[in-house]
Amino acid sequence: MKIFLRTFFLCMLTMVTLTVSARAAEDILKVGLCYGEQALYSAGMQNVRGSGYRLGWFDEQSRAFHQIGRLAQENIAVTAGGTIYVSGGKYCQSRPARTDAVLGGYHVQLSAAFPSFEEAAQAARQLPDAFPAFADGRYRVRTGSFTSRSAAEAAARAAFSWTDGSGAVRSAGGAAVGPSAAGVTVTDAVSHTILFSFDGSGGRHLGIQPDGGGERAETGFNGCTWYGGFEFRRSAGGNIDVINVVELDSYVKGVLPYEMSPSWPLEALKAQAVCARTYALLPSRHYDSARFDVCATTDCQVYRGTGLASDLTDRAVEETAGVVAMYGGKYAETYFCSSNGGASESPENVWSGAVPYLVGKEDPYEGTTDIPDYAYTITYTYSQLSRLLRDKGYSIGTVCGAYVSRTTPSGNAAEIIIRDTAGRTVKLERQDCRWVLGAKSMRFTISGGGGGLFVNDGRSPLAGLSGAYLLSGSGSSAYSGEAAYAVTASGTSKLQPSAAAGNGITITGTGWGHGVGMSQYGAKAMAELGKPYEEILDFYFTGITLERIQ
Repeated sequence: MKIFLRTFFLCMLTMVTLTVSARAAEDILKVGLCYGEQALYSAGMQNVRGSGYRLGWFDEQSRAFHQIGRLAQENIAVTAGGTIYVSGGKYCQSRPARTDAVLGGYHVQLSAAFPSFEEAAQAARQLPDAFPAFADGRYRVRTGSFTSRSAAEAAARAAFSWTDGSGAVRSAGGAAVGPSAAGVTVTDAVSHTILFSFDGSGGRHLGIQPDGGGERAETGFNGCTWYGGFEFRRSAGGNIDVINVVELDSYVKGVLPYEMSPSWPLEALKAQAVCARTYALLPSRHYDSARFDVCATTDCQVYRGTGLASDLTDRAVEETAGVVAMYGGKYAETYFCSSNGGASESPENVWSGAVPYLVGKEDPYEGTTDIPDYAYTITYTYSQLSRLLRDKGYSIGTVCGAYVSRTTPSGNAAEIIIRDTAGRTVKLERQDCRWVLGAKSMRFTISGGGGGLFVNDGRSPLAGLSGAYLLSGSGSSAYSGEAAYAVTASGTSKLQPSAAAGNGITITGTGWGHGVGMSQYGAKAMAELGKPYEEILDFYFTGITLERIQ
């Protein structure tokens, strides 16, 4: 009976803390790996697990893969259309000093269209220097690689014949075709021969899925190993945006060991996995402009594939499979930082706009675990601080003082006043307090900056209390040397006269990051204390519910 009751209680607890969402599955992500200024002229791919590749495209809405053909080669390159120069195994857009091979951007395209990729490939194998192509929504055969249109036109005067699958001899004429602004060329990265040409005109973009051969395929690209397939977008005639198309939890497995140490306790890793999964499902900032859901850098969250994944990190993802944080029927904004310095922060004090489940509070857990470089100190001379502010666009002369003029209810810096010798001031607010001064966190103090007692316009500091007057019910009277106090929102505070300004300021703080949401070291500390991941998330995200999408 005791065992039954214990089991029943645990089941009821699970029912309370984790519900199953009825919403449709959102299990395929598009992740921007190389795009914009980081777009590639040529992208090399290698089978790490699996053999060969399937060619096609991904449906824009459903993310379903539409296969049109297959390549047996295990090392391929996808390159922007045009003439390709090969030097030392690298593909170049312009002719280098040393050239090992040249793949011309002009070809002869047979006038005949083929009913399938396989039949086009069969015909191409019978013609010299030929390969299948997909252009204008039809399967084609192209032959030759020429560096000029005139050379391709001369070659197109020949007659082309091949035998089809039924044994019948077919023939067709040809015409010269040149580079397309939406075209990409797939080559054998070992022999540097053209394998396939894809023209993305009409809104389709080349998609490549590694052929797993019955096992979970992994692909080497750009120095990392990845699950899933790849989309290559070249819609503007420039270089290629490379997008990883991957299952949601496979993506989370590629985030987790890069955002949290793989050696940390399992429950902390589970909390991080839920944060990563939920964050990836938030409305995309990138989709309208770049057509992917989430990027792979700290601008979103770090994603580098399978390289650092371990049995423990994979277990954390699998044991929280599909679990997301919800609030009010929407995905919660599961922000996290390395450490908050002793108190988390509300987003309206860092960015703008309050969020009901992101509430700044004292964090009693961080102090129970070892955090490298938890405390930090930054020192600026006034000349350094003056130059720093001017370099960041602020109009100020020679700085002579700086102080924290307002703190948040959590005790973090919310406003900083910096003044110069002419009485002008610069006011830093919210995250500028951290970014402009190069502080590691929002939780810091400033000393030696001449902050303290100011009068009238807030610009004129008192060098001391001698000569000051107090205003009382009976009028004003000279300060007699007794302690003076000011009434603030948090009570009374003893007034400190302005110290001699000296030559600069010292910033002393704790923590690392914006302080909003989950502290990763706080999660580690809670897990070390035996707290489950549900309790960790509930502490840092007030009032959320955990649901499993299906």
